[in-house]
Amino acid sequence: QVQLVESGGGSVQAGGSLRLSCAASDTFSIYYMGWFRQAPGKEREFVGAIRWSNRITYYGDSVKGRFIISKDTTEILNTMYLQMNSLKPEDTAVYYCAASPIWAISLNSTTDYHHWGQGTQVTVSS
Repeated sequence: QVQLVESGGGSVQAGGSLRLSCAASDTFSIYYMGWFRQAPGKEREFVGAIRWSNRITYYGDSVKGRFIISKDTTEILNTMYLQMNSLKPEDTAVYYCAASPIWAISLNSTTDYHHWGQGTQVTVSS
């Protein structure tokens, strides 16, 4: 069982930046890692994902151009990052990282991600 631990959430004013981290216990069987978010009363929303082997990234429309997903460059730490820039109040949510062992994945489908972190709160004030 892959364990995922997020960190880096917090409160920031609109226009500010935050960086989230997601540490995985191992990534041997993982093809993709992704970020989702869920605001109160709303469905879990796809933020973005990274193909673990070649670092190709994908983003949801609401964050494209503002958020950047990356992985640890040393290849030693099984860690994924979410750099969030130009934050807006509507970015307020609990952010979850997730991992998928599925090659032919539907990137924005929560059911294709078999492992989830506990979530970290991000609050953006206006």
